[in-house]
Amino acid sequence: MEILDCKGLDCPKPVLKTKDFIESNPSVYTFIVLVDNEAASQNVTRFCKSQGLSVSVQQKDSDFEIRVTRSGEAASEPVIEEPQAWPTGKTLILISKDTLGSGDDVLGTGLMFNFLDTLEEMGEALWRLVFLNSGVKLTIEGAKTLPSIQRLERQGVSVLVCGTCLMHFKLLDQKRVGETTNMLDIVTSLELADKVITI
Repeated sequence: MEILDCKGLDCPKPVLKTKDFIESNPSVYTFIVLVDNEAASQNVTRFCKSQGLSVSVQQKDSDFEIRVTRSGEAASEPVIEEPQAWPTGKTLILISKDTLGSGDDVLGTGLMFNFLDTLEEMGEALWRLVFLNSGVKLTIEGAKTLPSIQRLERQGVSVLVCGTCLMHFKLLDQKRVGETTNMLDIVTSLELADKVITI
């Protein structure tokens, strides 16, 4: 029995790890996902059910054991799925603050990290990230979000960081990812994008 240990992983990593396992192991018909909190249990369960898989959950103290089963009998050869067609449009994400949502800055900081760490799931649809106002703080030396943004840039995502904003916060020399830009470039980017998401 294959066991996927996702205990100790922050959201949304248990779901992403489960997704990767399902896609990479088409001939595995039953496996177990281990998580250590109710939210992760619900998220993994909901994702697996959305993929047409059967799910049963057992709680042991504060841990959860999620048994996942594909329908049908195991095939002699792995099923080869058709490649997913990514959208051809260009999506720009405008990030104007260093937290996601409002109400609690500690929670908002964690949510922003998880958001940026998950963006690569958009695939080729993600064209450009634009950081302005306090959002530029996500691009500087020591920011927890920096590795995620650098990874996206290495994958071909364009990253623009407002120079005026960096200067306002006295962070220009601490920027470690993206191209320092101006409002004309930002406005032009908004015009060129097929879709704009504002955070």
